[in-house]
Amino acid sequence: MSSKSFDIVVIGSGPGGYVAAIRAAQLGLNVGLVERENLGGICLNWGCIPTKALLRSSEIFHQMERAKEYGLSAEKIGFDLKAIVKRSRGVAGQMAAGVKGLMKKNKITVVMGEATLSKGKVIVKTEAGTEELVAKNIIIATGARARELPGLEADGDLVWTYRHALDPVRMPKKLLVIGSGAIGIEFASFYNTLGAETTVVEVMDRVLPVEDKDISAFAKKQFVKQGMNIMEKAMVKKLDRGKGTVTAHIEVGGKIEKHTFDTVISAVGIVGNVENLGLEDAGIKVDRTHIVTDEYCRTGVEGVFAIGDVAGAPWLAHKASHEGVMVAELIAGKKVHSIKPESIAGCTYCHPQVASVGYTEAKAIELGYEIKVGKFPFVGNGKAVALGEAQGLVKTVFDAKTGELLGAHMVGAEVTELIQGYVIGRTLETTEEELMNTVFPHPTLSEMMHESVLAAYGRAIHI
Repeated sequence: MSSKSFDIVVIGSGPGGYVAAIRAAQLGLNVGLVERENLGGICLNWGCIPTKALLRSSEIFHQMERAKEYGLSAEKIGFDLKAIVKRSRGVAGQMAAGVKGLMKKNKITVVMGEATLSKGKVIVKTEAGTEELVAKNIIIATGARARELPGLEADGDLVWTYRHALDPVRMPKKLLVIGSGAIGIEFASFYNTLGAETTVVEVMDRVLPVEDKDISAFAKKQFVKQGMNIMEKAMVKKLDRGKGTVTAHIEVGGKIEKHTFDTVISAVGIVGNVENLGLEDAGIKVDRTHIVTDEYCRTGVEGVFAIGDVAGAPWLAHKASHEGVMVAELIAGKKVHSIKPESIAGCTYCHPQVASVGYTEAKAIELGYEIKVGKFPFVGNGKAVALGEAQGLVKTVFDAKTGELLGAHMVGAEVTELIQGYVIGRTLETTEEELMNTVFPHPTLSEMMHESVLAAYGRAIHI
């Protein structure tokens, strides 16, 4: 068994792990990185990046179908699903190659194989044998995978996880999507736009259940207008798999309804990759498949940290990356700030897009705040109307006493790009007065952010 020594060994090379490794290397630390599958992890290879490539194709297809509205003509519009998927895989491959280049540039030692913790060491089973990596500090960034419910397990043919949906064996004609969180609704949006008859089943009382109720309601209206069948407060109890068809037993309103589909996508959450790492023997606590950490990602075992999806919600790539930087700096002896989950934006790339940061109106009230709420519709914005994207809403929630921006919630074109303005505002602890006194450029979608703030105080101009 060969042995190597490092200041830090990172297990997992997703957006948490590879970013932690790069920052640690920048700080002059000797870094080893272990990856069992693909550099870049799920995000670059089977998650964030390839899904956005697919959704871009469906977005352009949707716009081509609307050509007449713009005074254009486009005839015999069609698509080639294999070519769409090929482009998506190419984008993912390009990003993964970029990570490989960054590892080389930063002189990070990459070891491909399966890792297990063993008292200040990481034992890696590689194709060539076993390697022992000795480290003062270990960062666990093993990520998560799709949750599979009994009876709803994926088979890659009739029932898919996100991985199958990214590289489909066929174009679904009649599709059932179980779960309307970000993953479920993005795939529903993609396949529905390309013509699949799409049904979404959500166990909670509304689609996109983590979002503000006004945003969920607005998004649902748009999904229904696009032809989706949305079933809320509903649960898939059983799947009968036949030859080329699946009959779903869906409980809704206390009764079981049977619906037949040719494809099912299960998107009912994720579970942390905590198995076979030797966590129990190392004394690391695991709660419901996620490693328990404090606000600085410490596991309670000296020198062992956990970041990203394996360390729990929010399950977002940008949260993982930020934690990776924080932990690398903490190990290097720098002063760091812990990450506040309520200051991390969530983005969903369905059509229309959804983005939010901070507390929903209901959560702010539940926490005891006296609030002021502002709303501004896309239809009141010149740029949105000119773009032909007049369906959307911006909502802001303020503390009535201090003017603190408690939350911002958006649905509509490009809101995943716009939300960062409010994220910066929250990070800088801005107030409504400062936002009101900021000059927003015209004509832009960002003006709606200004108007929503003004609306919370009865000062909106264009409604």
